[in-house]
Amino acid sequence: MKISVIVATYNRVDALNLVLQSLETQTDSNFEVIVADDGSREETKEFISKFAKTSKLAIKHVWHEDKGFRLALIRNLATAQASGEYLIFLDGDCIAQPDFVARHRMLAQKNFLVTGSRVLLSEALTQELLRSAHWDFKLFSASLLKYRLTGGINKFLPLKFKFGDGAWRHYKKFVWRRIKGCNLACWKTDAQAINGFDETMTGWGHEDADFVFRLQHNHIKRKSGSWSTEVLHLFHKMSDQSNAAENARRVREKIMAKTL
Repeated sequence: MKISVIVATYNRVDALNLVLQSLETQTDSNFEVIVADDGSREETKEFISKFAKTSKLAIKHVWHEDKGFRLALIRNLATAQASGEYLIFLDGDCIAQPDFVARHRMLAQKNFLVTGSRVLLSEALTQELLRSAHWDFKLFSASLLKYRLTGGINKFLPLKFKFGDGAWRHYKKFVWRRIKGCNLACWKTDAQAINGFDETMTGWGHEDADFVFRLQHNHIKRKSGSWSTEVLHLFHKMSDQSNAAENARRVREKIMAKTL
């Protein structure tokens, strides 16, 4: 099966550079990359074009005009352009380990979605990596314990120990916990069956929980990707969360309507 990795980005070329480099080093190469660009300036387009010329990755750039935070819409537009049967949603500030795609492929199963996990990087470590402009996982992993002891990363063990598939990964019902749109995977046909992400949910927050809830309500089971698919989430300042409460209210409203 071919996989499409959909990388969401917005005006952060330095982070996107490291993410794309990490995708170049994947042990599993049977995938394409679609950069879902939520209205970035011309700089991002120029960077992707230049990067693609020398990269072994198959890269598509899907862009729409900047009219505020419209992550749901740009992910849907990218999904429409995907040639893969299976979709992995990744954020443009989340560096993938070399076995990231391979691990997601291992966990992929019909009638299931996978919610992955992340390791948070400190601001200081993030700046150090961005200054280098070159991603080297072996070099990074050699200092994992130091990074953990000095607060550079918030997790250590999930990067050192990885586990296979099993029923222990299955969620029996919908829960908000550990839903991260920065590391999420499902079959393209399943995403299309629920009309993708809810495009009326604009602004930061909870469009990923809404997406997972609607998939599960459509009889798609949820599987945890923790202790297998962790990504390295570069530090960034908090986004404008003025719409978060309203988005959360709308998700809860859907949940209540479906359970009454």
